[in-house]
Amino acid sequence: MLLKHLALLAVLLPAVALAQRDTSREALARVEETLTLRLEQGGIALKDVTPAIVVSVSPAFEESKAWYPTAALQSLVRVFGSASLRSCEACMASRLFVEEGRLEQFTTSLGTEEIIRLDENARGRAPSARVAIWLDETLEGVSLRIIDLHNSRIVFVQNFDPGLTELARTRRNFTLTEELERRARGDSLTHTFLDVTMYPGQHISLDWAEQWGDTNANLAGLSLSAYDPLIGVGGAYYRVIPSALNIMVGAKVLLSVPTAVASGISGGSVEVIDPLLTGVFVVRMPIASSNYGVTFTASTNGRIGFGISLMNITALPFLP
Repeated sequence: MLLKHLALLAVLLPAVALAQRDTSREALARVEETLTLRLEQGGIALKDVTPAIVVSVSPAFEESKAWYPTAALQSLVRVFGSASLRSCEACMASRLFVEEGRLEQFTTSLGTEEIIRLDENARGRAPSARVAIWLDETLEGVSLRIIDLHNSRIVFVQNFDPGLTELARTRRNFTLTEELERRARGDSLTHTFLDVTMYPGQHISLDWAEQWGDTNANLAGLSLSAYDPLIGVGGAYYRVIPSALNIMVGAKVLLSVPTAVASGISGGSVEVIDPLLTGVFVVRMPIASSNYGVTFTASTNGRIGFGISLMNITALPFLP
């Protein structure tokens, strides 16, 4: 039985090692893509980070010891260029410094002063390195640090995995924190909805709704109608149901402007085009995480329609 388990373990270990190498390769690809975007978009200026000294490209597994340092250096070369990089092989080894009346041996991670000293001893007449780079393998992928050697400023730091799930999780947490801070300050959060239903009945309206409540599940605000009623103004209320694909269910009560004006002039109750008051039941279902949704409306005027809802869009949503 023991031999059987050992044989199974021997078969599985190469597969695990291969999976880890694939994970690290994909993570290195994300490093290249991210740094290239930062350089192209101005987030990082190439002149501010080159020349750079590569302090560490440490593997995390025995199986990746042979290939990971080379793969990591290749990724950095593709981003910064070989002429802009220096490899510090002495940085991860024990360092022994001998001065008059002083002997120092270091086995811990390097500080910026030590990196600068090693760079000065090896660079000759070349310009001094501006930044130090650590690109080490981790359990989930790779970890990248870029530190300014002149003032120890953190230029860039991030953990990378093949799907950038950690970055996405960080953004979600930041968004949640930002939302909680907004609620604590009492700042408003206004949404714009343009509802257009054309079949079988018609209803066109524009809503400005304020989001409120302990769970931000309530929306209430002003509604303007361009059809059903033809020209209408009134209030709207919606309730968001997160457990049901964030569907919004609510209603509008709209005052027909032509009917109200005619009734005011005549001094009596007059119905011009639409009744004085129209109630509209509304259901909106967002399409994934986009700014578009499917809408169903039913009014007290007997009109039922299906259509689309444009949510928080710009005047020209098809433009970037």
